[in-house]
Amino acid sequence: MGNIRTDLALEARELYQQQNRGHIPGVKVDEEEVEGVKISRVHIISPLGEESLGKPQGNYITLEAPDIKNRDPEFQETLSKLLAQEIGKLVSLNKKSVTLVVGLGNWNITPDSLGPKVVDRLLVTRHILEYMPDQVDDRLRPVCAVAPGVLGITGIETGEIIKGIVEKIRPDLVIAIDALASRRTDRIGVTIQIADTGISPGSGIGNKRMGLNKETLGVPTIAIGVPTVVYAYTIGRDSLQMLIDQFADQTSPGSQFYQMLKQMDEAQLDALVHQVVTQELGDLVVTPKEIDLLIGYVADVLADGLNLALHENMTIEDIKHFIN
Repeated sequence: MGNIRTDLALEARELYQQQNRGHIPGVKVDEEEVEGVKISRVHIISPLGEESLGKPQGNYITLEAPDIKNRDPEFQETLSKLLAQEIGKLVSLNKKSVTLVVGLGNWNITPDSLGPKVVDRLLVTRHILEYMPDQVDDRLRPVCAVAPGVLGITGIETGEIIKGIVEKIRPDLVIAIDALASRRTDRIGVTIQIADTGISPGSGIGNKRMGLNKETLGVPTIAIGVPTVVYAYTIGRDSLQMLIDQFADQTSPGSQFYQMLKQMDEAQLDALVHQVVTQELGDLVVTPKEIDLLIGYVADVLADGLNLALHENMTIEDIKHFIN
């Protein structure tokens, strides 16, 4: 399944285990479930683990919350608090630490608008702390945010824009928010990944640009993403594999048809799917019809989680008071 694409380290691990059926060298994993949210932590600790999963060395935390689809306000608050706790495990901020939040994506395309929508809901304070420090709640830390758009709108590489801003304001931390691609439809809009390895804008649709990470920006960079699309190729590939497995189970092991099914290799399966879903159309991505509702809800979850993590001793009620 080498052609199946995913931005989630959790899914890269699942794919590796499907193919190799064993321990992944250079990778440590721990899992727990808290208040209906499954939290998986994938730690890639060596070059061998990096090569195995195709992800940079670092920590990848995934929150799987299927109840997001119910859009319950109480669950939203619970998830935001869990998100804030997990972010807090990856960053260390003091009273004067400046954080730059970058909302990646195209606000004109719903599945790609997560980043700008999160930025629109953030409690930004750097300007207030700079110009009116005596009139500001002492629990607030300096936070600034930007939604730079995409190359097709600005004509400028997103990485170049962010690097210029970082060089000017010199933040202590950069947090990039972006839409991702999953290999499973049931993870769209209900899974949150936090990584301390940064991100490549456009990676969710296979259009990688200049990376945003500590190496390129010079400051620690956290990436937070939610899958909003899945490749049509992946759906076709999984459907074909399921069909083959069912036919094989119902066919006599000694029959010629059974032997033919079992002898189909990865290249043959890939070729069949490509004839159906990618011929003359390039890569197709699929998103659910209710993606606008999912994006709005998840943007609130991410924004509240970030607001709780980036400021001191805040509650959801405090955040709403300041924003409204």
